[in-house]
Order: sequence, then C-alpha cells, then structure tokens
Amino acid sequence: MSVLQQLSFSVSITGPICLMLFLGIYLRNTGLINENFIEVGSKLVFKITLPTMLFLSIVTSNLDFSGSSSLIIYGLFANILFFIFTSLIAKKYYSKPQDQGVIIQGGFRANAGIIGLAYVINTFGQSSIAVAAIYVASTTVLYNVLAVIALSPTAGESNNQAFSVVLKTLTKNPLTQAILLGLAVYALSIPIPQVVVKAGQYFANMTLPLALLCTGGSLDFRSLKHEIKPAWFATIFRLVLCPLFLTLGGLLLGFRGLELGIIYLMSAGPAAAASYVMARAMGGNAKLAANIIALTTFMSLLTTTLGIFILSSLKLI
Repeated sequence: MSVLQQLSFSVSITGPICLMLFLGIYLRNTGLINENFIEVGSKLVFKITLPTMLFLSIVTSNLDFSGSSSLIIYGLFANILFFIFTSLIAKKYYSKPQDQGVIIQGGFRANAGIIGLAYVINTFGQSSIAVAAIYVASTTVLYNVLAVIALSPTAGESNNQAFSVVLKTLTKNPLTQAILLGLAVYALSIPIPQVVVKAGQYFANMTLPLALLCTGGSLDFRSLKHEIKPAWFATIFRLVLCPLFLTLGGLLLGFRGLELGIIYLMSAGPAAAASYVMARAMGGNAKLAANIIALTTFMSLLTTTLGIFILSSLKLI
C-alpha cells in the first residue's frame, strides 16, 4: 500500500498538468481554440496573470527570503556547470552549428515559469510560490544569457538582435519586474488594500489553467518525424541528466523538503517555449527547437512522475 500511495501522490501532481495539456491539444484540433487564442492567451499570461500571481505570492507571504540565498546561489552555479557539460557533449556529437546551439539550449533550458511552477504548486501548495518565484527570476535571467552564448556561433549579424532580446529580458521582463516590485513592497512593508489583493487573485487564479491550455494547443507532435535523433539527444539531457545532476548536488549540500523539491521540479520541466523564439532570432534550427519542446513536454510528464515517486518514497521532499 505504501508504494501505491506514493505512486498515487506522484500522479496527483503531474496528472492534472497532463490533462490540461492534452485538453489544449484537443481544443486546438477541434477548432474551439485557434492560433489567435493561443497567441493572445500566452501574452495575457506572460504580461498580466503570471506577474500578478508572483507579485501577490511575495507580498502576502510570511517568509524570510534571506534564507533562500543559498538555494538561489546553488541553482545558478549548478545550471552554469550543467550548461558547460551539455555544450561539451553536444559539440562532440553534432557538427552543424545550426543544430549545436539548439540542442544545447534544449538540454539546459527548462520551462520553469509555467510547467516547473505548476509542478511546485501541485506538490507543495500555494505557500511555495514565493520562494519558487525568486528561483524562477534568477534562472530566467541566466537561461537567456546562456542561450545567447549557446546560439552565438550560428548567428552572424543576428547576434545583435539576440543580445537586444536578452537586454529587454533583463530590464523589461514582466516576471522579473513583478518579482522585484514584490520584494520591494515586502521589504518596505507597504500595505496593499484588500480589495486590490482580491481583484489580483482573480487574475492569479487564471494563470496556470490558461497557460497550460495555450502550451498544449501550441504543441505539434506531427513534426517529430523530422530530426528525431537530435531531439531525443536533447531530451535525455533536459529530462534525465539535468534533474539527476542538480538533485544529487542539492542532496550532497543538504537541501531537503521544499528547497530540494524546487531544485528537482524546476530542473525536471520540458524545454522552454522561449527557446524556439531565441533559435529563430539567432539563425538556429527552429524546426529542431520546436521538436525538442514537443518531445520534452510529453516525456516530462512521465519522467517527473517517476522522479517525484522516488524522492517522496525516500522522504526527501
């Protein structure tokens, strides 16, 4: 019964996300949602509902964020090391510059802002959002900088465009702005009217359902028949090696419970949707990037369930 209970717990975390993704695919295939809905919905999530959720989670929390500094430092350092490891292996086996950067990016860059955050919330509840938000903010900046480094050999003159994208991410990214604003309001103890909190919560509650529907609706598994081998190569790094290395490192350094869960769940997510945009901007193999996103999104539901089962069985999270 213990094994069945642990398996049920694991499925209860990934199952709802799986259903929402497949619902998005179904609604897109039946025409109930279209490309315009997905584009508008994704913008609404990125610019309004997700920043609102992250801001409210910080200003209404009772956490000591200074205690999360070790988690953030480890997350940044471990991701940089894994990026170097992924780059060395990918360049050894794939010679085309247009493929190298895309494979490297697909291997190290996780969808932490949507899928990773959904995993954390389903595992630890709403109270975990505040700490997860700080982790997401720091890794988002790092991912964009490392993506430019990975894709630079394929870019030529488009490097300037890509660096411009990164600069905007650092200064104009709504997620980063919301988290920094939330930290400032929290540190200064600025009161937020209850009516504003309640109204904002309506937006916040829209975030994950809408984001997962749009993510599912944007997936195209038919394209996987092209360039499947390099897509699988990146998938193994993204879903197996990255969470394995980062989680083992966290264990060795003494992280447990929520912090270890954030390390694992944020690294276990599929390739970020933004990796396709970055690949196109810098002259990389955009079709391969799309394939990696689709394959990792589907397979992460299986690998993450297994990872949660193992960690929860060992009482580490």
